[in-house]
Amino acid sequence: MGISFMKLYERNNHSVGIAFWHIQFCTKYRYKMFSKLGYKNLIQACIKQVCFKHSIKILVINVMPEHVHLVVKTSVNVNPSTVVQFIKGDSSYLFFRHPPRARLRYPRGHLWSKGKFIASVGFTDLDFTISYVLHQEEHHSLSHLMIF
Repeated sequence: MGISFMKLYERNNHSVGIAFWHIQFCTKYRYKMFSKLGYKNLIQACIKQVCFKHSIKILVINVMPEHVHLVVKTSVNVNPSTVVQFIKGDSSYLFFRHPPRARLRYPRGHLWSKGKFIASVGFTDLDFTISYVLHQEEHHSLSHLMIF
């Protein structure tokens, strides 16, 4: 193996490593909130802002009408459930601050369902997972995705 993964690992005071996560979560009641391009762009911007705030690096994001797929990179010291909690909670808060009509669908301000999907991704699976996320719109017969 000519690739040295050691160069890619992050070094902190008491840890060395890197964590990639495939994350997926749905809107509450599976409402197709992001069918409109404006709402889709807004939630992408909200998620991007939240991830930047919490030092979560987005490798790829794909917003479907009623769910979101992400592949992210985090420190090994961060619990993946906490990552999802940050993303869902903060993005929901930011999303409802902008379009007042969106609040009509969710009067209590709960944009996301309680569930989540989280899978760890290793270096060898990273390309496959990114490809899977990128091709979601083909699976769902939709378009418009964002790669960072």
